[in-house]
Amino acid sequence: MPAKNKAHVLEDTEQLDAVLKRMKRAQGQVAAVVRMLEEGRSCEDVVHQMAAVGKAVNTAAFTLISASLKECLIEDGRNQAETTEKLQKLFLSLA
Repeated sequence: MPAKNKAHVLEDTEQLDAVLKRMKRAQGQVAAVVRMLEEGRSCEDVVHQMAAVGKAVNTAAFTLISASLKECLIEDGRNQAETTEKLQKLFLSLA
């Protein structure tokens, strides 16, 4: 039975730190949305904050995917075509 390919894990610590920073920012923004809803803030204010959450999460996801794709294209010894195809599907899932 052929060995199952291991999924790629981002190794670029600078890019990983950038993704983590954005996700922590999004986590704070989600908490702010909850507070705003509990406080009875206007729909407009809440939606603006929700849009910021969405942008932060999407930017983190695109950063993660693009950095992973870069690593996969540079590395030898991996099934680059298969990995690239998987990452392309991830990009499309965000579109």
